[in-house]
Amino acid sequence: MGRLLALVLGLMAISLVPFAIWGQGLEAALPPGAAADWMRGFGAWAWAAGLALIGSDILLPVPATAVMAALGIVYGPWIGGALAGLGSFLAGMAGYGICRALGPDVARRLAGTEGLAQAETLFARWGGWLVAGSRWLPVLPETVAFLAGLARMRPARFALALACGALPLGMTFAALGHFGADRPLATMLAAALAPLALWAVIGRALRRGG
Repeated sequence: MGRLLALVLGLMAISLVPFAIWGQGLEAALPPGAAADWMRGFGAWAWAAGLALIGSDILLPVPATAVMAALGIVYGPWIGGALAGLGSFLAGMAGYGICRALGPDVARRLAGTEGLAQAETLFARWGGWLVAGSRWLPVLPETVAFLAGLARMRPARFALALACGALPLGMTFAALGHFGADRPLATMLAAALAPLALWAVIGRALRRGG
């Protein structure tokens, strides 16, 4: 358990250390309005610039929710929300894919045999809930995606759970950007609960299908 905990803390540090160094500067430089203006500078490729910013959040302290709001400003709540959700989904898949590609031998060296077995058991049983529910929280999305890859959570199951978390998150913050709203408690609760509700339905369907 000690090796697994150390691994989790190490994965969290991958996000926390860059945030401690550059986080405040990037947040100040990329409020939604400024991020929208920056993306518009790419013309027809503004959407790609937005996706690249969100995707870079896997390693850099990019304020992803501000970029999602900016996509809502540029493209409206529906298209902007779909793009924001796609960006969050791609970032999660990248983190998962990188760590899964390391292979079980590297994962075992990092977590230990017992720790890796515990992680595999955790993600086999609760992985869908962890992945779907973590997308709207700070630091945890990257950590959970990394750990899911090391634990070799089934790719299709991970992708479905990730989509359940990423799409509501993207839609929510794109709508906030489009309508000029702040982040009220009700909106944050919706962003947190919608992924869990979606995964409850999809997870049940997967269990019934075997």
